[in-house]
Amino acid sequence: MKKQFIKVVLSCAVIAGGFSSCKNSSSSKNTSRATGWKINAKEGGFQHNTDYKEQETAPGLVFVEGGTFTKGKVQDDVMHDWNNTPTSQHVMSFYMDETEVTNSMYLEYLDYLKSVYPPEDPRYVNIYTGALPDTLVWRNRLGFNETMTNNYLRHPAYAEYPVVGVNWIQAVQFAEWRTDRVNEIMLEREGYLSEEAKYKVVNGDIEGTFSTEAYLNRPESVYNGQIDSLQGKMKKDSVSNFASRSTGIILPEYRLPTETEWEYAAAAQVGSREYNNQRGRKKYPWEGDYTRNGQRLGRGDQLANFKQGKGDYGGIAGWSDDGADITAQVKSYKPNDLGLYEMAGNVAEWVADVYRPIVDDEVSDFNYYRGNIYMKTAIGEDGKVNVIRDSIVYDTLPNGKVVAVNLPGELKMVPVDENETYLRTNFSSSDNRGYRDGEPGSSRFYDRFSDDEDGDEKKKMYNSPKHKVQRDSLGAVTRNYDKSNYRTTLINDEVRVYKGGSWRDRAYWLDPAQRRFLPQYMATDYIGFRCAMSRVGSKSKTKNKTVRSKKVK
Repeated sequence: MKKQFIKVVLSCAVIAGGFSSCKNSSSSKNTSRATGWKINAKEGGFQHNTDYKEQETAPGLVFVEGGTFTKGKVQDDVMHDWNNTPTSQHVMSFYMDETEVTNSMYLEYLDYLKSVYPPEDPRYVNIYTGALPDTLVWRNRLGFNETMTNNYLRHPAYAEYPVVGVNWIQAVQFAEWRTDRVNEIMLEREGYLSEEAKYKVVNGDIEGTFSTEAYLNRPESVYNGQIDSLQGKMKKDSVSNFASRSTGIILPEYRLPTETEWEYAAAAQVGSREYNNQRGRKKYPWEGDYTRNGQRLGRGDQLANFKQGKGDYGGIAGWSDDGADITAQVKSYKPNDLGLYEMAGNVAEWVADVYRPIVDDEVSDFNYYRGNIYMKTAIGEDGKVNVIRDSIVYDTLPNGKVVAVNLPGELKMVPVDENETYLRTNFSSSDNRGYRDGEPGSSRFYDRFSDDEDGDEKKKMYNSPKHKVQRDSLGAVTRNYDKSNYRTTLINDEVRVYKGGSWRDRAYWLDPAQRRFLPQYMATDYIGFRCAMSRVGSKSKTKNKTVRSKKVK
Protein backbone atom coordinates (compact mmCIF):
# COMPACT_ATOMS: atom_id res chain seq x y z
CA MET A 1 0.00 0.00 0.00
CA LYS A 2 2.82 2.29 0.91
CA LYS A 3 4.63 1.52 -2.36
CA GLN A 4 1.49 2.27 -4.35
CA PHE A 5 1.12 5.59 -2.54
CA ILE A 6 4.70 6.48 -3.38
CA LYS A 7 4.11 5.63 -7.06
CA VAL A 8 1.06 7.92 -7.18
CA VAL A 9 3.01 10.75 -5.57
CA LEU A 10 5.89 10.31 -8.05
CA SER A 11 3.46 10.23 -11.00
CA CYS A 12 1.85 13.46 -9.85
CA ALA A 13 5.30 15.01 -9.48
CA VAL A 14 6.25 13.98 -13.03
CA ILE A 15 3.00 15.40 -14.44
CA ALA A 16 3.41 18.61 -12.46
CA GLY A 17 6.98 18.83 -13.68
CA GLY A 18 5.76 18.37 -17.23
CA PHE A 19 3.30 21.23 -16.88
CA SER A 20 6.00 23.34 -15.31
CA SER A 21 8.36 22.44 -18.15
CA CYS A 22 5.72 23.39 -20.75
CA LYS A 23 5.10 26.64 -18.96
CA ASN A 24 8.79 27.43 -18.74
CA SER A 25 9.25 26.46 -22.40
CA SER A 26 6.39 28.71 -23.44
CA SER A 27 7.71 31.47 -21.23
CA SER A 28 11.26 31.21 -22.58
CA LYS A 29 9.95 31.23 -26.13
CA ASN A 30 8.49 34.68 -25.50
CA THR A 31 11.49 36.00 -23.65
CA SER A 32 14.45 37.48 -25.50
CA ARG A 33 17.69 35.52 -25.11
CA ALA A 34 19.51 38.74 -26.01
CA THR A 35 18.02 41.15 -23.47
CA GLY A 36 15.65 39.21 -21.22
CA TRP A 37 12.80 41.49 -22.30
CA LYS A 38 9.37 40.05 -23.10
CA ILE A 39 8.52 39.32 -26.74
CA ASN A 40 4.94 39.95 -27.88
CA ALA A 41 4.08 41.76 -24.64
CA LYS A 42 0.65 43.39 -24.52
CA GLU A 43 2.25 46.58 -23.30
CA GLY A 44 4.30 46.88 -26.50
CA GLY A 45 7.91 46.31 -27.44
CA PHE A 46 9.28 43.74 -29.87
CA GLN A 47 6.60 41.71 -31.67
CA HIS A 48 7.52 38.51 -33.47
CA ASN A 49 5.87 35.25 -34.56
CA THR A 50 7.38 32.79 -32.09
CA ASP A 51 4.85 30.08 -33.01
CA TYR A 52 6.01 29.82 -36.63
CA LYS A 53 6.58 26.19 -37.68
CA GLU A 54 7.60 26.09 -41.34
CA GLN A 55 6.64 27.53 -44.70
CA GLU A 56 3.19 26.57 -45.88
CA THR A 57 3.03 24.79 -49.24
CA ALA A 58 1.30 27.29 -51.52
CA PRO A 59 -1.48 26.33 -53.98
CA GLY A 60 -0.39 24.03 -56.80
CA LEU A 61 3.12 23.43 -55.50
CA VAL A 62 5.13 20.37 -54.44
CA PHE A 63 8.04 20.50 -52.00
CA VAL A 64 11.45 19.65 -53.51
CA GLU A 65 14.20 19.02 -51.00
CA GLY A 66 17.48 20.47 -52.21
CA GLY A 67 20.74 18.62 -52.64
CA THR A 68 23.84 18.06 -54.73
CA PHE A 69 23.76 16.74 -58.28
CA THR A 70 25.69 16.79 -61.54
CA LYS A 71 24.18 19.35 -63.87
CA GLY A 72 24.58 18.87 -67.62
CA LYS A 73 25.23 15.13 -67.48
CA VAL A 74 23.73 13.71 -70.67
CA GLN A 75 24.09 10.23 -72.07
CA ASP A 76 23.89 11.41 -75.68
CA ASP A 77 25.15 14.55 -77.39
CA VAL A 78 24.42 13.94 -81.06
CA MET A 79 23.85 17.68 -81.62
CA HIS A 80 27.43 18.46 -80.53
CA ASP A 81 26.34 21.77 -79.05
CA TRP A 82 29.00 21.57 -76.31
CA ASN A 83 26.69 23.59 -74.09
CA ASN A 84 26.10 21.21 -71.19
CA THR A 85 29.47 20.26 -69.78
CA PRO A 86 28.84 18.39 -66.51
CA THR A 87 29.31 20.51 -63.38
CA SER A 88 28.66 19.67 -59.74
CA GLN A 89 25.98 21.94 -58.30
CA HIS A 90 24.04 22.31 -55.06
CA VAL A 91 20.42 23.46 -55.01
CA MET A 92 18.58 24.82 -51.99
CA SER A 93 15.16 23.38 -51.21
CA PHE A 94 12.29 24.95 -53.13
CA TYR A 95 8.75 24.33 -54.33
CA MET A 96 7.60 23.63 -57.89
CA ASP A 97 4.26 23.37 -59.65
CA GLU A 98 2.94 19.84 -59.67
CA THR A 99 1.95 20.28 -63.34
CA GLU A 100 2.52 22.74 -66.12
CA VAL A 101 0.35 25.87 -66.00
CA THR A 102 -2.87 24.91 -67.76
CA ASN A 103 -5.22 26.79 -70.07
CA SER A 104 -7.72 27.02 -67.22
CA MET A 105 -5.15 28.59 -64.89
CA TYR A 106 -4.07 31.08 -67.53
CA LEU A 107 -7.67 31.96 -68.42
CA GLU A 108 -8.27 32.86 -64.77
CA TYR A 109 -5.39 35.33 -65.13
CA LEU A 110 -6.84 36.80 -68.32
CA ASP A 111 -10.29 37.08 -66.75
CA TYR A 112 -8.84 39.01 -63.82
CA LEU A 113 -6.97 41.43 -66.08
CA LYS A 114 -10.03 41.99 -68.23
CA SER A 115 -12.20 42.71 -65.17
CA VAL A 116 -9.77 44.97 -63.32
CA TYR A 117 -8.18 46.67 -66.34
CA PRO A 118 -10.96 46.72 -68.98
CA PRO A 119 -9.44 46.86 -72.48
CA GLU A 120 -12.04 49.41 -73.60
CA ASP A 121 -10.45 51.91 -71.20
CA PRO A 122 -7.72 53.73 -73.19
CA ARG A 123 -5.44 53.67 -70.14
CA TYR A 124 -5.48 49.87 -70.01
CA VAL A 125 -5.89 48.87 -73.64
CA ASN A 126 -2.56 47.02 -73.88
CA ILE A 127 -2.57 45.30 -70.46
CA TYR A 128 -5.07 42.60 -71.45
CA THR A 129 -4.00 42.24 -75.08
CA GLY A 130 -0.33 42.08 -74.05
CA ALA A 131 -1.07 39.05 -71.85
CA LEU A 132 -2.98 37.10 -74.50
CA PRO A 133 -1.21 33.95 -75.74
CA ASP A 134 -0.36 33.84 -79.43
CA THR A 135 -2.87 31.33 -80.76
CA LEU A 136 -1.41 31.64 -84.26
CA VAL A 137 1.56 29.49 -83.18
CA TRP A 138 -0.52 26.47 -84.25
CA ARG A 139 -0.52 27.48 -87.90
CA ASN A 140 1.71 25.65 -90.34
CA ARG A 141 2.24 26.54 -94.00
CA LEU A 142 1.58 22.93 -95.04
CA GLY A 143 -0.64 21.77 -92.18
CA PHE A 144 -4.33 22.14 -91.29
CA ASN A 145 -4.34 23.19 -87.63
CA GLU A 146 -7.04 25.88 -87.53
CA THR A 147 -9.03 23.83 -85.01
CA MET A 148 -6.29 24.37 -82.40
CA THR A 149 -5.87 28.01 -83.43
CA ASN A 150 -9.53 28.69 -82.66
CA ASN A 151 -10.16 26.30 -79.76
CA TYR A 152 -7.04 25.21 -77.89
CA LEU A 153 -6.91 28.10 -75.42
CA ARG A 154 -10.59 28.57 -74.56
CA HIS A 155 -12.53 25.39 -75.33
CA PRO A 156 -13.34 23.37 -72.15
CA ALA A 157 -12.07 20.22 -73.87
CA TYR A 158 -8.54 21.67 -73.52
CA ALA A 159 -9.03 23.28 -70.07
CA GLU A 160 -6.54 20.99 -68.31
CA TYR A 161 -4.01 20.97 -71.14
CA PRO A 162 -0.79 23.03 -70.75
CA VAL A 163 -1.03 26.57 -72.05
CA VAL A 164 1.18 27.32 -75.08
CA GLY A 165 1.79 30.39 -77.21
CA VAL A 166 3.10 32.19 -74.12
CA ASN A 167 6.47 33.90 -74.36
CA TRP A 168 8.96 34.16 -71.50
CA ILE A 169 7.91 37.70 -70.56
CA GLN A 170 4.25 36.70 -70.30
CA ALA A 171 5.15 33.70 -68.15
CA VAL A 172 7.06 35.96 -65.73
CA GLN A 173 4.13 38.38 -65.52
CA PHE A 174 1.70 35.51 -64.82
CA ALA A 175 3.90 34.44 -61.90
CA GLU A 176 3.91 38.00 -60.52
CA TRP A 177 0.10 38.18 -60.72
CA ARG A 178 -0.21 34.77 -59.06
CA THR A 179 1.99 35.91 -56.17
CA ASP A 180 -0.32 38.81 -55.40
CA ARG A 181 -3.52 36.76 -55.63
CA VAL A 182 -2.21 34.02 -53.32
CA ASN A 183 -0.87 36.46 -50.71
CA GLU A 184 -4.13 38.36 -50.91
CA ILE A 185 -6.12 35.29 -49.90
CA MET A 186 -3.55 34.37 -47.23
CA LEU A 187 -4.10 37.77 -45.59
CA GLU A 188 -7.85 37.30 -45.88
CA ARG A 189 -7.64 33.90 -44.18
CA GLU A 190 -5.62 35.34 -41.29
CA GLY A 191 -8.02 38.26 -40.82
CA TYR A 192 -5.84 41.07 -42.15
CA LEU A 193 -8.19 41.61 -45.11
CA SER A 194 -11.96 41.26 -45.31
CA GLU A 195 -13.47 38.48 -47.40
CA GLU A 196 -15.07 40.88 -49.87
CA ALA A 197 -11.87 42.82 -50.64
CA LYS A 198 -10.78 40.78 -53.66
CA TYR A 199 -14.30 40.63 -55.10
CA LYS A 200 -14.80 44.38 -54.81
CA VAL A 201 -11.74 44.75 -57.03
CA VAL A 202 -12.95 42.21 -59.61
CA ASN A 203 -16.49 43.62 -59.65
CA GLY A 204 -15.22 47.16 -60.10
CA ASP A 205 -16.59 48.46 -56.79
CA ILE A 206 -13.18 49.97 -56.01
CA GLU A 207 -10.47 51.13 -58.39
CA GLY A 208 -7.20 49.65 -57.31
CA THR A 209 -5.75 46.26 -56.52
CA PHE A 210 -3.40 44.40 -54.18
CA SER A 211 0.37 44.24 -54.68
CA THR A 212 2.46 42.19 -52.25
CA GLU A 213 5.51 44.46 -52.34
CA ALA A 214 3.39 47.61 -52.08
CA TYR A 215 1.59 46.12 -49.07
CA LEU A 216 4.88 45.30 -47.34
CA ASN A 217 6.52 48.65 -48.05
CA ARG A 218 3.60 51.09 -48.04
CA PRO A 219 0.42 49.28 -46.97
CA GLU A 220 -1.76 52.39 -46.82
CA SER A 221 -1.39 52.72 -50.62
CA VAL A 222 -2.94 49.31 -51.44
CA TYR A 223 -6.40 49.19 -53.08
CA ASN A 224 -5.78 52.74 -54.27
CA GLY A 225 -5.58 53.96 -50.67
CA GLN A 226 -8.83 52.30 -49.53
CA ILE A 227 -7.33 49.45 -47.51
CA ASP A 228 -8.64 50.78 -44.17
CA SER A 229 -12.20 50.01 -45.23
CA LEU A 230 -11.19 46.51 -46.38
CA GLN A 231 -9.35 45.28 -43.30
CA GLY A 232 -10.52 42.15 -41.50
CA LYS A 233 -10.93 41.05 -37.92
CA MET A 234 -7.28 41.83 -37.08
CA LYS A 235 -8.11 45.55 -37.19
CA LYS A 236 -8.10 46.69 -33.57
CA ASP A 237 -10.35 49.49 -32.31
CA SER A 238 -10.37 51.37 -35.61
CA VAL A 239 -6.57 51.20 -35.70
CA SER A 240 -4.97 49.78 -38.85
CA ASN A 241 -3.11 46.52 -38.38
CA PHE A 242 -0.95 45.24 -41.21
CA ALA A 243 0.98 42.01 -41.65
CA SER A 244 4.73 42.17 -42.18
CA ARG A 245 7.32 39.61 -43.24
CA SER A 246 7.95 38.84 -39.57
CA THR A 247 4.41 37.44 -39.21
CA GLY A 248 5.36 34.54 -41.53
CA ILE A 249 2.07 34.91 -43.43
CA ILE A 250 3.46 36.51 -46.59
CA LEU A 251 4.74 33.82 -48.95
CA PRO A 252 7.79 34.26 -51.20
CA GLU A 253 7.01 35.10 -54.81
CA TYR A 254 5.97 32.65 -57.48
CA ARG A 255 8.55 32.75 -60.27
CA LEU A 256 10.01 30.72 -63.10
CA PRO A 257 12.40 28.03 -61.83
CA THR A 258 16.08 28.49 -62.55
CA GLU A 259 17.58 26.07 -65.05
CA THR A 260 19.46 24.34 -62.23
CA GLU A 261 16.29 23.91 -60.16
CA TRP A 262 14.32 22.63 -63.14
CA GLU A 263 16.95 20.08 -64.13
CA TYR A 264 17.39 18.91 -60.54
CA ALA A 265 13.62 18.48 -60.11
CA ALA A 266 13.20 16.70 -63.45
CA ALA A 267 16.03 14.25 -62.75
CA ALA A 268 14.45 13.39 -59.38
CA GLN A 269 17.48 11.42 -58.27
CA VAL A 270 16.01 11.09 -54.80
CA GLY A 271 14.36 7.90 -56.07
CA SER A 272 17.72 6.23 -56.71
CA ARG A 273 19.40 7.45 -53.54
CA GLU A 274 20.97 5.06 -51.09
CA TYR A 275 21.85 6.96 -47.93
CA ASN A 276 24.08 9.79 -49.19
CA ASN A 277 25.09 8.01 -52.39
CA GLN A 278 23.59 7.75 -55.84
CA ARG A 279 23.07 4.29 -57.28
CA GLY A 280 22.73 3.74 -61.00
CA ARG A 281 22.14 6.32 -63.71
CA LYS A 282 18.94 7.84 -65.00
CA LYS A 283 18.50 8.97 -68.57
CA TYR A 284 14.96 10.29 -68.13
CA PRO A 285 12.85 11.57 -65.20
CA TRP A 286 11.84 7.94 -64.57
CA GLU A 287 13.94 4.87 -63.79
CA GLY A 288 15.68 3.00 -66.59
CA ASP A 289 16.99 3.80 -70.03
CA TYR A 290 13.76 3.29 -71.96
CA THR A 291 10.66 5.36 -72.64
CA ARG A 292 8.21 2.47 -72.13
CA ASN A 293 6.74 1.21 -68.88
CA GLY A 294 8.46 -1.99 -67.73
CA GLN A 295 6.18 -2.68 -64.77
CA ARG A 296 3.45 -5.31 -64.87
CA LEU A 297 0.62 -2.75 -64.73
CA GLY A 298 0.62 -0.82 -68.00
CA ARG A 299 3.60 -2.67 -69.41
CA GLY A 300 4.64 -1.34 -72.80
CA ASP A 301 2.90 2.02 -72.44
CA GLN A 302 4.91 5.12 -73.22
CA LEU A 303 5.83 7.16 -70.13
CA ALA A 304 5.52 10.51 -71.94
CA ASN A 305 4.09 11.90 -75.16
CA PHE A 306 6.71 12.78 -77.74
CA LYS A 307 7.45 12.32 -81.43
CA GLN A 308 8.53 8.72 -81.81
CA GLY A 309 9.62 8.94 -85.42
CA LYS A 310 9.07 10.85 -88.59
CA GLY A 311 5.31 11.35 -88.89
CA ASP A 312 4.63 9.37 -85.69
CA TYR A 313 3.08 11.51 -82.96
CA GLY A 314 0.83 8.91 -81.37
CA GLY A 315 1.03 5.52 -82.97
CA ILE A 316 -1.61 3.46 -84.79
CA ALA A 317 -5.30 4.03 -84.04
CA GLY A 318 -6.60 1.58 -81.46
CA TRP A 319 -3.13 1.20 -79.99
CA SER A 320 -1.97 4.74 -79.38
CA ASP A 321 1.54 4.55 -78.02
CA ASP A 322 1.27 7.59 -75.80
CA GLY A 323 -2.41 8.52 -75.98
CA ALA A 324 -1.85 11.94 -77.53
CA ASP A 325 -1.04 13.48 -80.87
CA ILE A 326 -0.42 17.05 -79.64
CA THR A 327 -0.23 17.94 -75.96
CA ALA A 328 -2.02 15.81 -73.36
CA GLN A 329 -4.10 16.64 -70.34
CA VAL A 330 -1.86 17.19 -67.32
CA LYS A 331 -1.40 14.17 -65.05
CA SER A 332 -1.90 11.81 -67.99
CA TYR A 333 1.37 10.05 -67.18
CA LYS A 334 3.02 8.90 -63.99
CA PRO A 335 4.82 11.53 -61.90
CA ASN A 336 8.52 11.30 -61.18
CA ASP A 337 9.86 10.42 -57.73
CA LEU A 338 9.27 13.98 -56.50
CA GLY A 339 5.60 13.90 -57.47
CA LEU A 340 6.03 16.20 -60.49
CA TYR A 341 4.06 15.40 -63.64
CA GLU A 342 5.20 15.64 -67.27
CA MET A 343 8.76 16.75 -66.63
CA ALA A 344 9.39 15.08 -69.97
CA GLY A 345 7.07 15.26 -72.95
CA ASN A 346 3.86 17.28 -73.29
CA VAL A 347 5.47 20.75 -73.55
CA ALA A 348 8.99 22.03 -73.12
CA GLU A 349 9.19 24.68 -70.40
CA TRP A 350 10.62 28.16 -69.99
CA VAL A 351 13.14 28.62 -67.18
CA ALA A 352 14.45 31.87 -65.74
CA ASP A 353 18.05 31.78 -67.05
CA VAL A 354 19.66 33.83 -69.77
CA TYR A 355 21.32 31.39 -72.18
CA ARG A 356 25.06 30.99 -72.39
CA PRO A 357 26.90 27.93 -73.80
CA ILE A 358 29.07 27.54 -70.72
CA VAL A 359 28.03 27.19 -67.07
CA ASP A 360 30.56 29.11 -64.99
CA ASP A 361 30.89 26.88 -61.92
CA GLU A 362 34.18 28.54 -60.98
CA VAL A 363 32.20 31.55 -59.80
CA SER A 364 29.18 29.72 -58.40
CA ASP A 365 28.28 26.12 -57.67
CA PHE A 366 25.47 27.03 -55.26
CA ASN A 367 22.00 27.90 -56.61
CA TYR A 368 23.55 28.65 -60.01
CA TYR A 369 21.59 31.20 -62.06
CA ARG A 370 22.49 33.58 -64.87
CA GLY A 371 20.08 36.49 -65.16
CA ASN A 372 20.37 38.60 -62.03
CA ILE A 373 19.33 42.24 -62.40
CA TYR A 374 19.35 43.84 -58.95
CA MET A 375 16.74 46.53 -58.39
CA LYS A 376 15.58 48.65 -55.45
CA THR A 377 12.46 50.62 -54.64
CA ALA A 378 12.41 54.22 -55.83
CA ILE A 379 12.08 56.80 -53.06
CA GLY A 380 9.99 59.91 -53.70
CA GLU A 381 10.59 63.46 -52.54
CA ASP A 382 8.45 62.77 -49.48
CA GLY A 383 10.90 60.09 -48.39
CA LYS A 384 8.40 57.28 -49.04
CA VAL A 385 8.59 54.53 -51.64
CA ASN A 386 7.00 55.42 -54.97
CA VAL A 387 3.77 53.63 -55.84
CA ILE A 388 2.73 53.73 -59.48
CA ARG A 389 -0.78 55.05 -59.98
CA ASP A 390 -1.63 55.83 -63.58
CA SER A 391 1.81 56.08 -65.22
CA ILE A 392 1.75 52.64 -66.82
CA VAL A 393 4.86 51.92 -68.88
CA TYR A 394 4.51 49.78 -72.01
CA ASP A 395 7.28 48.06 -73.93
CA THR A 396 7.18 47.23 -77.63
CA LEU A 397 8.92 43.91 -78.17
CA PRO A 398 11.06 43.22 -81.27
CA ASN A 399 8.13 41.33 -82.85
CA GLY A 400 5.81 44.33 -82.40
CA LYS A 401 3.81 42.96 -79.44
CA VAL A 402 3.09 45.53 -76.73
CA VAL A 403 3.26 44.45 -73.08
CA ALA A 404 2.83 46.38 -69.85
CA VAL A 405 6.06 46.72 -67.88
CA ASN A 406 4.18 47.60 -64.71
CA LEU A 407 0.62 47.64 -63.39
CA PRO A 408 -1.12 50.33 -61.33
CA GLY A 409 -0.51 49.93 -57.60
CA GLU A 410 2.94 48.38 -57.96
CA LEU A 411 6.15 49.87 -56.60
CA LYS A 412 8.43 51.83 -58.88
CA MET A 413 11.78 50.04 -59.13
CA VAL A 414 15.16 51.43 -60.18
CA PRO A 415 18.55 49.75 -60.67
CA VAL A 416 20.88 49.59 -57.69
CA ASP A 417 23.67 52.15 -57.78
CA GLU A 418 26.95 52.91 -56.05
CA ASN A 419 25.20 53.17 -52.70
CA GLU A 420 24.70 49.38 -52.82
CA THR A 421 27.76 48.31 -54.83
CA TYR A 422 30.59 50.43 -53.38
CA LEU A 423 33.49 48.28 -52.10
CA ARG A 424 31.48 45.08 -52.43
CA THR A 425 33.15 41.88 -53.53
CA ASN A 426 30.03 39.84 -54.41
CA PHE A 427 28.54 42.19 -57.03
CA SER A 428 29.49 45.52 -58.59
CA SER A 429 26.60 46.40 -60.91
CA SER A 430 22.85 46.06 -61.30
CA ASP A 431 22.83 43.99 -64.49
CA ASN A 432 24.80 40.74 -64.19
CA ARG A 433 23.41 38.82 -67.17
CA GLY A 434 26.67 39.01 -69.10
CA TYR A 435 29.06 38.62 -66.18
CA ARG A 436 32.23 36.80 -67.32
CA ASP A 437 30.52 35.76 -70.53
CA GLY A 438 29.13 38.51 -72.72
CA GLU A 439 30.05 41.81 -71.10
CA PRO A 440 32.73 43.91 -72.84
CA GLY A 441 35.54 42.58 -70.67
CA SER A 442 34.69 39.00 -71.67
CA SER A 443 35.81 39.45 -75.26
CA ARG A 444 39.38 38.71 -76.32
CA PHE A 445 39.26 41.96 -78.31
CA TYR A 446 38.44 44.02 -75.22
CA ASP A 447 40.79 46.96 -74.66
CA ARG A 448 40.32 48.51 -71.23
CA PHE A 449 42.28 51.61 -72.32
CA SER A 450 40.30 52.25 -75.50
CA ASP A 451 38.43 55.56 -75.88
CA ASP A 452 35.76 53.85 -78.00
CA GLU A 453 32.96 53.15 -75.50
CA ASP A 454 30.85 51.10 -77.90
CA GLY A 455 33.74 49.07 -79.25
CA ASP A 456 33.89 47.44 -82.66
CA GLU A 457 30.53 45.80 -83.43
CA LYS A 458 32.31 43.10 -85.47
CA LYS A 459 34.45 42.02 -82.52
CA LYS A 460 31.89 41.62 -79.73
CA MET A 461 31.65 38.17 -78.19
CA TYR A 462 27.90 37.85 -78.83
CA ASN A 463 27.31 40.01 -81.86
CA SER A 464 23.61 39.23 -82.32
CA PRO A 465 21.10 40.99 -84.62
CA LYS A 466 19.48 44.15 -83.29
CA HIS A 467 16.00 44.55 -84.71
CA LYS A 468 14.21 47.79 -83.87
CA VAL A 469 10.48 48.29 -83.58
CA GLN A 470 9.20 51.80 -83.02
CA ARG A 471 5.79 53.43 -82.68
CA ASP A 472 5.01 57.00 -83.61
CA SER A 473 2.63 59.31 -81.75
CA LEU A 474 -0.32 57.83 -83.64
CA GLY A 475 0.62 54.27 -82.74
CA ALA A 476 1.83 53.28 -86.22
CA VAL A 477 4.52 50.59 -86.12
CA THR A 478 7.82 50.91 -87.94
CA ARG A 479 9.84 47.69 -88.16
CA ASN A 480 13.54 47.94 -88.92
CA TYR A 481 15.17 44.56 -89.48
CA ASP A 482 18.89 44.22 -88.86
CA LYS A 483 20.42 43.36 -92.24
CA SER A 484 24.04 43.50 -91.17
CA ASN A 485 26.41 40.93 -92.69
CA TYR A 486 28.59 40.92 -89.58
CA ARG A 487 26.27 39.20 -87.14
CA THR A 488 27.80 35.99 -85.84
CA THR A 489 25.32 34.61 -83.28
CA LEU A 490 21.74 34.71 -82.01
CA ILE A 491 22.85 34.82 -78.36
CA ASN A 492 22.25 37.98 -76.34
CA ASP A 493 20.84 38.98 -72.94
CA GLU A 494 17.24 38.59 -74.15
CA VAL A 495 17.63 34.92 -75.06
CA ARG A 496 16.27 32.46 -72.49
CA VAL A 497 16.73 28.76 -71.81
CA TYR A 498 13.92 26.27 -72.19
CA LYS A 499 14.13 22.69 -70.95
CA GLY A 500 12.55 19.30 -71.52
CA GLY A 501 11.25 17.51 -74.59
CA SER A 502 7.79 18.24 -75.97
CA TRP A 503 5.13 16.55 -78.06
CA ARG A 504 7.04 17.79 -81.13
CA ASP A 505 10.42 16.41 -80.03
CA ARG A 506 12.20 13.07 -80.35
CA ALA A 507 13.14 11.13 -77.22
CA TYR A 508 16.63 12.67 -77.33
CA TRP A 509 15.26 15.90 -75.82
CA LEU A 510 13.50 14.14 -72.93
CA ASP A 511 16.82 13.96 -71.05
CA PRO A 512 16.55 16.60 -68.26
CA ALA A 513 20.10 17.83 -68.92
CA GLN A 514 19.43 18.84 -72.53
CA ARG A 515 19.04 22.59 -73.06
CA ARG A 516 17.90 24.90 -75.83
CA PHE A 517 17.26 28.62 -76.17
CA LEU A 518 14.85 31.06 -77.78
CA PRO A 519 14.42 34.87 -77.67
CA GLN A 520 12.27 35.79 -74.68
CA TYR A 521 9.68 37.58 -76.83
CA MET A 522 8.92 34.55 -79.02
CA ALA A 523 6.25 31.88 -78.42
CA THR A 524 5.63 28.44 -79.93
CA ASP A 525 3.05 25.65 -79.84
CA TYR A 526 5.41 23.37 -77.87
CA ILE A 527 6.74 25.60 -75.04
CA GLY A 528 4.79 26.16 -71.83
CA PHE A 529 5.92 26.78 -68.27
CA ARG A 530 5.44 25.99 -64.61
CA CYS A 531 6.14 28.13 -61.55
CA ALA A 532 8.48 27.66 -58.62
CA MET A 533 8.84 29.25 -55.18
CA SER A 534 11.86 29.50 -52.89
CA ARG A 535 11.74 27.81 -49.49
CA VAL A 536 12.61 29.79 -46.39
CA GLY A 537 13.88 27.98 -43.35
CA SER A 538 15.00 24.38 -43.00
CA LYS A 539 16.33 22.29 -45.87
CA SER A 540 14.19 19.28 -45.04
CA LYS A 541 10.66 18.68 -43.84
CA THR A 542 11.64 15.44 -42.12
CA LYS A 543 14.19 14.88 -39.40
CA ASN A 544 16.13 12.07 -41.06
CA LYS A 545 19.51 12.78 -39.49
CA THR A 546 20.92 11.17 -36.35
CA VAL A 547 21.26 13.65 -33.52
CA ARG A 548 24.76 13.51 -32.11
CA SER A 549 24.91 14.92 -28.60
CA LYS A 550 28.14 15.48 -26.72
CA LYS A 551 28.61 13.46 -23.55
CA VAL A 552 29.54 15.46 -20.51
CA LYS A 553 32.61 13.98 -18.86
